[in-house]
Amino acid sequence: MSEALSREELRSLFLFEHLSEPQLDWVAEHVVLEHYTGGTTIIREGDPATCFYLLLSGALRMTRLVGGNEVETVRSDQRGAYVGATQFFVGQEGEQRYAGSVHAVSDLTFLTLPAEPFAAQFRSWFPMATHLLEGMYLGWRNSDAVIGSRRRLLALGELSAGLTHELNNPAAAAVRATASLRERVAGMRHKLALLAKKDIDPDLLQQLLDVQERLVGQVASAPKLTAMQASDREDEVSDWLDGHDVDRGWDIANIFVSAGLTAESMDHVLESVGENFLDASVRWLAYALETEMLMGEIEDSTTRISALVGAAKQYSQMDRAPHQWIDVHEGLDSTLVMLTGKLGEGIKVVKDYDRTLPTIPAYGGELNQVWTNLIDNAVGAMGEEGTLTLRTSRVDDRVVVEIGDSGSGIPDEVRQRIFEPFFTTKPVGEGTGLGLDISWRIVVERHHGDLRVTSEPGDTRFEVLLPLTEQASL
Repeated sequence: MSEALSREELRSLFLFEHLSEPQLDWVAEHVVLEHYTGGTTIIREGDPATCFYLLLSGALRMTRLVGGNEVETVRSDQRGAYVGATQFFVGQEGEQRYAGSVHAVSDLTFLTLPAEPFAAQFRSWFPMATHLLEGMYLGWRNSDAVIGSRRRLLALGELSAGLTHELNNPAAAAVRATASLRERVAGMRHKLALLAKKDIDPDLLQQLLDVQERLVGQVASAPKLTAMQASDREDEVSDWLDGHDVDRGWDIANIFVSAGLTAESMDHVLESVGENFLDASVRWLAYALETEMLMGEIEDSTTRISALVGAAKQYSQMDRAPHQWIDVHEGLDSTLVMLTGKLGEGIKVVKDYDRTLPTIPAYGGELNQVWTNLIDNAVGAMGEEGTLTLRTSRVDDRVVVEIGDSGSGIPDEVRQRIFEPFFTTKPVGEGTGLGLDISWRIVVERHHGDLRVTSEPGDTRFEVLLPLTEQASL
């Protein structure tokens, strides 16, 4: 090899610190030091796994292809971190391949060992350990494939159910408004035909059209009335219509009130069209106003659908890079949308956002998983009713996201263990005990942040602290 490493240098790497001197001599005879400049791709996913790599200096990042997109899975600058043919000890038929790609973030140096000779030597050094590791790895891989697939399907089903429920409401409203709109347009054509039969003066028709445009323009700015105010105003407009011999004026009074008109406004209509054409003109105007309001309903409904689709895209991060500068509020809001189906009528949501917070470097999709776990647990702790609080703030060089609930609280003996893998307080079959463990690893290990919890009856708060600046080993 071009550069020799002493036993002491090899023993300084945590993987080799307990090897015997003959074992260290074998490693020293077979290792090769390889240097790479920043930006270089060292390993490509799917290539034959021929080498076992240990990082001596510099920083690396690992990626995998998911659905045709490159997803970053690890960044590390830890001396002794190993990549490449990490399953060299597994005796499998056929050629092993690299499970991911490795790229140099900065100039770095690897110590490399050829995978096949290293595997043979490893089996001779540690035969029992090799069998245990091989069995553990294959058992984990098989069970993870089955359980992971089932868990993803269940999570997808729950989120899809909530999203479908939310989409159904505006979609149904748009369908109803469209059907009503068709009827109103047909009514407008009929009333226009009646006016034409009466040989209406062209100047008067133009005045009527001007009145229509003016009234339609007022619909968007119509004041919001209480039920009592609307009832009183409908009575006034209905009385005005009855007083001017408009047939069944009470039937259309609510349309004029919803459009923001008053009895005084109806006087202006009378001045423009006169008594002779008032009945047909008023009904034509009612159709025009209702048509405008129905189109507003359709616009609101389709805008809501578009917003829900946008929230789903933001939540899944399907059109974004895995690691980017993000606004935590977007992730929180999209998660709330996806979990709407679980937020019953008795759950009040309070948002206390600090909108001056800057964007932060993070894996947006993974943080959305954290928000999902924490909000889902908070809702579950409250049952049918309570207050869910989402609060953001800044403490020194960190963004703080606080998710609180008004549930019964977490007992001290449970609070000491809630971040342990597979620990759950839920009945058998209802919880895996992995939600908070995964959240802990995403926040602490992936983002170099912190995840804390304080709890007393009626006030449980999880605090997620995330760094404002990019970390070397995100």
